[in-house]
Amino acid sequence: MVKEDIKKILESTKSSLDQDYDNFVKSIKNDLESFKKTMLEKS
Repeated sequence: MVKEDIKKILESTKSSLDQDYDNFVKSIKNDLESFKKTMLEKS
């Protein structure tokens, strides 16, 4: 019983971490795009 509960918690945590990672990557890419646009406009 405990083993299965731990497995479910781990799966849930992994899923959550994967989603957070994806959101982080998207955020960084968006920031980079914004920065590039800003730099090009200033040139």
